[in-house]
Amino acid sequence: MEIEPTVEVDVLVAGPEHAIHAEEICNQMEVAATIRGTGIAKRAPEYIRKKIEQGQAVIALAGTQLAGFCYIESWDTKKYVANSGLIVCPEFRRLGLARRLKSRAFDLSRELFPDARIFGITTSLAVMKINSDLGYKPVTFSELTQDEVFWKGCQSCPNHDVLERTKRQYCLCTGMLYDPAKDKKASEGGNSGD
Repeated sequence: MEIEPTVEVDVLVAGPEHAIHAEEICNQMEVAATIRGTGIAKRAPEYIRKKIEQGQAVIALAGTQLAGFCYIESWDTKKYVANSGLIVCPEFRRLGLARRLKSRAFDLSRELFPDARIFGITTSLAVMKINSDLGYKPVTFSELTQDEVFWKGCQSCPNHDVLERTKRQYCLCTGMLYDPAKDKKASEGGNSGD
């Protein structure tokens, strides 16, 4: 079904009433990973429901129809935060929805975890551009969380062997990081360290 460019899609912090979409979100994540040939860490509907109920997710809705989703995970005792599982349902693509979802998830991450470094790993050029526009910088994997639970999520990716063979130094993904401490220094006129 093709969506008209004028369709109104709301992007909001997900609440318990949105948990009904958890199964469809998981299905959309799997379809997106299959089409791209890369791994979005697989998540169970229960995990997605938990993120929604905790207020750590952003959902896009066209009326009651799911249009997109993204959730927040924290690592290393909340020192690092990732905006994960970004999906836009096929009929809602090319409307700028991925940018709106990532932007709202970024803002929510800053609200919930103001001192945390926000990071992501991706093979998507579009996501890299969005992250860059939000203030993320490309970094080596050594600058990202070292939490084993995070890296375990990469096991469902077909390129996981590259990550393992290089002892987590290289992969087909690009690591990107937003560091609020560097951003604060830059806004105060100090050296951002770049």
